[in-house]
Amino acid sequence: MISEVAKKKALGLVGLGLRGRMAVVGVAQARDAAKHGKLKVALVANDASKNSLDKITGLLAAHGVPVINDLSAAELGGMSGRESVAVIGVTDRGLAKGILDAIPAVGGVTGKDVRPVRPPNRRGSRR
Repeated sequence: MISEVAKKKALGLVGLGLRGRMAVVGVAQARDAAKHGKLKVALVANDASKNSLDKITGLLAAHGVPVINDLSAAELGGMSGRESVAVIGVTDRGLAKGILDAIPAVGGVTGKDVRPVRPPNRRGSRR
């Protein structure tokens, strides 16, 4: 469980990310961002439906995306202007670092562990 101060700071940063288009809202958008290696951290509602969780948790684990699941769907929805949201994915590295630093010990992952993802070399030459 996270403290109320940490929760407020993290939700404020998520709101900033949503206004700056550095975050995506919803299971489908988070899945797409994770598949393309753009997702740096995911906030998953602790009261999300089993169907939503089944769609996203395996993919996040496979891509090594840190997951924060101490927030409710109503809290995440309040940040995005909706009634409830199952997943918000952060795509900006700096914002993800700030969120992970605000919430201590999320699965042993801290903001300093967030690294940029290098896209695959599609031309066949070495970098």
